[in-house]
Amino acid sequence: MTTVSLRHARVRYGPLEALHGVTLAAGPGVTVLLGRNGSGRTTVLRALAGVVPLAAGTVVWDGVDVTRTPAYERARRGMCLVPERRAVFGSLTVRENLELASPSPDPALDAYPALVPLLARRAGTLSGGEQRMLALSRALLSRARVVLVDEPAQGMSPAVAARTYELLAGLDACVVLAEQRLPPALRERAAVVHELRRGTVVFSGETSEYRRRSAARAGGSTPSA
Repeated sequence: MTTVSLRHARVRYGPLEALHGVTLAAGPGVTVLLGRNGSGRTTVLRALAGVVPLAAGTVVWDGVDVTRTPAYERARRGMCLVPERRAVFGSLTVRENLELASPSPDPALDAYPALVPLLARRAGTLSGGEQRMLALSRALLSRARVVLVDEPAQGMSPAVAARTYELLAGLDACVVLAEQRLPPALRERAAVVHELRRGTVVFSGETSEYRRRSAARAGGSTPSA
């Protein structure tokens, strides 16, 4: 029953503030951070992982304040961040990348059979979709308690993307995904959605509630409370 949250979090990049007192929580299952580029969703992931420091506020993991816990220590305790870029070691082979997470890559290869003929290839030579499969395979092998993924299906075919969301939803972990739009594969699943806009949370609720709200906005009406 792992939970992770931000409380009144502010993040600054130089003079610019990217998060303006964001409070949100993620628990077991899938949580989706929605927003356009510049909305702050990637910064939320990085703040949870400890990659960027908070200017104010706290990060709480299973009831413990980990705001000052460094990123490597959070990773050691079971938090895994899969960034949008530079998520694999390009100079290592696919097999070597997988072996960094586990001595046996079999579960990852079962999840993504397309990686099998690529095991001897340097990761840096893979296509964008293949690199995403490899990065997510490492996350699956790590057996992390908290999995933070930025744009998980970027560059993937629709079939592989659907498989990816199925794998992530099946993890026994707190899974937080950053997306520009709610993926079709998650629209009918029970998940929590936090929509961000310009560094603030403008909506928090279940996927079903988010879809009703979006449909009401598209129709030009205001949904009832």
